[in-house]
Amino acid sequence: MAATADHLRFILGLKLKHERLDRGLSLKQVAEEAGLSISYLSEIEKGRKYPKTEKVLDLARALEVPFDDLISLRVGPTLDPLKQLFSSPLIQEFPFEMFGLEQQDVFGLITEEPQKAGALMQTFLEIGQMYNVTVEHFLFAALRSYQQLHNNYFEDLEAAAASFREARDWAGTPVSAQMLRQYLADTFDYQIDTEALAADPDLASFRSVYRPNGTPVLYVNGQLLPAQQAFVFAREIGFQVLGFENRPTTSSWIRAESFDQVLNNFKASYFAGALLIDQEAFVADVSDLLGADTWQPDRLDALVDQHQATPEMIFYRLTELLPARFDLEDIFFMRFYNEAHTDYTVMNKALNLSPVPIPHGLGMDEHHCRRWPGLQLLRDLRAYRANGRGTPPPGARAQRSHFMGQDMDYFVFSMARPLSLAPNTHSCVSIGLRIDATFKQTVRFWDDPALPDREVNLTCERCPLPPRACTERAAPPTLHHERDAQERKEAALDRLFAKARPAAS
Repeated sequence: MAATADHLRFILGLKLKHERLDRGLSLKQVAEEAGLSISYLSEIEKGRKYPKTEKVLDLARALEVPFDDLISLRVGPTLDPLKQLFSSPLIQEFPFEMFGLEQQDVFGLITEEPQKAGALMQTFLEIGQMYNVTVEHFLFAALRSYQQLHNNYFEDLEAAAASFREARDWAGTPVSAQMLRQYLADTFDYQIDTEALAADPDLASFRSVYRPNGTPVLYVNGQLLPAQQAFVFAREIGFQVLGFENRPTTSSWIRAESFDQVLNNFKASYFAGALLIDQEAFVADVSDLLGADTWQPDRLDALVDQHQATPEMIFYRLTELLPARFDLEDIFFMRFYNEAHTDYTVMNKALNLSPVPIPHGLGMDEHHCRRWPGLQLLRDLRAYRANGRGTPPPGARAQRSHFMGQDMDYFVFSMARPLSLAPNTHSCVSIGLRIDATFKQTVRFWDDPALPDREVNLTCERCPLPPRACTERAAPPTLHHERDAQERKEAALDRLFAKARPAAS
């Protein structure tokens, strides 16, 4: 990696602090010996300042360290993990400013005790390598934190989408893919190609690809549903209207190059959802849905049809507007998929604005609890197709879910369908809402007796239910048994030590 100015400041500060602490010297002692102010030396150690050569010579003499060793980029084994971390793409790209920090602030916190911090960072680096944690994982984790900080509602993006609709006299009406495609071509001189992606097996999984050089070309997969094509065009308009040049060129990520790129993609996608599903019209429709006396899955299907959207687009919009417009802030979203020929299910998207753990980020080989309504829909969809009865329309299912071992109940509803670009792959989306006082006042059908009440867990491996109590178990409760055995051992040790404790005199 090429040495940047930040990198040089960091390495020098790291070495100075290490050498000073190793000799048991205070900032004041070294500053006086080198003829510097205490505040200036502190800034150097924090990686904020890089002194002139003569000042580095003075510091080398004060610490009795060879000048060449001090300015070299080489560090000893104790500090090497810190050097690796702060010169890594992770630190270079992580958006510390989003959390009110600067890179130097983190550097200052970690280097209070460089040796201990070095051992800790080495541990993190090894964990990252062991579990193949990439920069992208951290960038997308930072994006989820950004969404959580704002309750996943962004008034400026809502306003931008509303203004765009009003300026085109589109307010209150469904916006079609053809309208958006024409706008891109007329306003931004886009060329639209709907054949190239589907014709190339290596590109057929992409929904869209953007070629920025010269005349902009947007390749759109012609196999997409009209609602999906509309979203692709609306997001492209979002990039242009919001002025984002740092953006991905493919619809699904190949490589995230920076947090700005990840954030810009999110904002353009949010804009697209707000443009296609008008906030006020949608809120009115959702109010009618939640105000019904009984759970009516057909109303959820009607919401999809009425707004010319996919279930995923509707559920995304719900995660944005339920917290902001209905005060239902304790919410989570999940998306699962599986292949038609297998029961193995993968979660590939989640947003958690609730305190409850949701089945995400767990062991690679664990099996998600089959009691979730979304996973039941996937099972039914797979069975439906296996019987040769064709592809059913999207279905919806809901239940009241109680998390085992926690005093929390959630109302969870889901929809599932085959994917348009991979018909043998099924996808389901789910939303969970905490059943609290606000929920009960807002959702009239919350206690509909026709809905099941089910205990759920994260994965089969963590579930304490015996086999007779769960016919849907996909794997034995190995992790639960391990935890239970650990607790028994700890209790036995307590009993043993209690017996050996001398009686009080």
